[in-house]
Amino acid sequence: MKAWKPLVAGVAVLAVAGATAWHFRFDLIVMLAKARQPKIEANMPVTWAKGPQAPPADGQRPPNVVFILADDLGYNDITLNGGGVAGGTVPTPAIDSIAKEGVTFANGYSGNATCAPSRAAIMTGRYATRFGFEFTPTPVAFSRVVGGHAGDPLHPSRFNQAEVKNMPKDENVLAVPAAEVTIAEALKTKGYHTIHLGKWHLGGVKGSRPEDQGFDESLGFMAGASLFAPVGDPGVVESRQDWDPIDKFLWGAAPFAVQFNGGKLFNPSHYMTDYLTDEAVKAIDANKNRPFFMYLAYNAVHTPLQAPKADYDALSHIKDHRMRVYAAMVRNLDRNVGKVLQALKDRGLDDNTLVIFTSDNGGANYIGLPDINKPYRGWKATFFEGGIKVPFLLRWPEQLPAGAVYRSPVGHVDIFATAAGAAGAPTPKDRVLDGVDLVPFVKGQAAGDPHKAIFWRSGGYKTVLAGGWKLQVAKEPNKTWLFDLATDPTERQELSKARPEKLREMQAIMAQLDGQMMKPTWPSLVSGAFYIDHPGGQKAKPSDEYIYWEN
Repeated sequence: MKAWKPLVAGVAVLAVAGATAWHFRFDLIVMLAKARQPKIEANMPVTWAKGPQAPPADGQRPPNVVFILADDLGYNDITLNGGGVAGGTVPTPAIDSIAKEGVTFANGYSGNATCAPSRAAIMTGRYATRFGFEFTPTPVAFSRVVGGHAGDPLHPSRFNQAEVKNMPKDENVLAVPAAEVTIAEALKTKGYHTIHLGKWHLGGVKGSRPEDQGFDESLGFMAGASLFAPVGDPGVVESRQDWDPIDKFLWGAAPFAVQFNGGKLFNPSHYMTDYLTDEAVKAIDANKNRPFFMYLAYNAVHTPLQAPKADYDALSHIKDHRMRVYAAMVRNLDRNVGKVLQALKDRGLDDNTLVIFTSDNGGANYIGLPDINKPYRGWKATFFEGGIKVPFLLRWPEQLPAGAVYRSPVGHVDIFATAAGAAGAPTPKDRVLDGVDLVPFVKGQAAGDPHKAIFWRSGGYKTVLAGGWKLQVAKEPNKTWLFDLATDPTERQELSKARPEKLREMQAIMAQLDGQMMKPTWPSLVSGAFYIDHPGGQKAKPSDEYIYWEN
């Protein structure tokens, strides 16, 4: 954070509007971001700590837990859910196989509509708003640039200058608090070896890093995004979305780097998704004779859009370049998920491993592709179904039926309790846990729905799902949406005026849950408009529905 301060004042005096000022300001912020990066070393070999030479003599061991998290994967990006990428012409057989050999949660919901709060909910089994992690941690200078860019003339982005004084000076605060218990910490109480690979985004300084939050080993990056390969790599095909300030920032400033156990930053040896998978397979091999928990958090398919040329070339039937690059990234992700699943089978670990697959939130509007969350409305950074309904799959051959579909709403907050239940690990009793162990519900050992209600909040925008009804309330625009998902799962018929008694009931549930949450630990500095029914890069009309997302 300190490295940003020298340029903040200079950035502040530049004009807020106007293309020339915007590009000048943007160049400054990119220069600063590059300047503050530590030196990135050449590739370094990673040696994973080895477990016992042989499995237990009695053959008895707890199940392994492998949790695979995609980044910004749209609900419709996998062929299991319809296959929105290029009209379903890009199959995802590996991801689909988790469902065919396990359980599909047809109504699986993310912890939040953006990545960092969602990951905080996953890791703790609690709404992130219970412990103040309401917004994605973002440097002040970058928020100032994004909030002041020459964007949508109907509903421009805004920077909240008045809240700058309330930003914590200590970077340790911009993280999941150390007092929270993570999945890794819970499983370590039962002797699990815990491994993190890929994206973290829950704190990047000592005290909040993966190795400080229960992980024995960590290979990845602490920030919210990374390049998949060096810019201009001849083996990679790129697509840029010039209308989006964050995309522009990532191309200019995001590093292609990882670090192992908090050591020096270094370049991966090859394309990021392939590299993380190859290291995950090595880590599985090193731990094949002891119980392990692996959190494999890919940054695919988040921007910047970079795909291996071989995957791009294999999709010559797709004529739109941007769609083809994105589809190639989905193809690559699926193949790598398949490599992890095959590694478990090859080492005889398949039947006794709980595999969990999901995405941190819905597909993003800023890639400019219209069908990635089809048939649902909305995107990442909205609480419409497209922003929070995600692929949610469990596979555990020894315990779960193959090809099962579970339809009651479940959420990311359930991953903690489900993993702990599989491991036989205790869960904290001194705090509210919002999640439950899903295995007994799938097996018919627990009756009823796992949740009476599921709650989301980001600033003045709040949502509750209960009894098949969904209420969204936005501060800006000052608007209420009430939907009966049982009859209207794609949120087309707004019923707040037609069903006032149901509105009051849902408002009471929302108020009760909202009252349990903490005030945000750090303020929202920037807000921007997200249109519900069309992706970025398209000209908006005054009649288009939108929400302002605070961060």
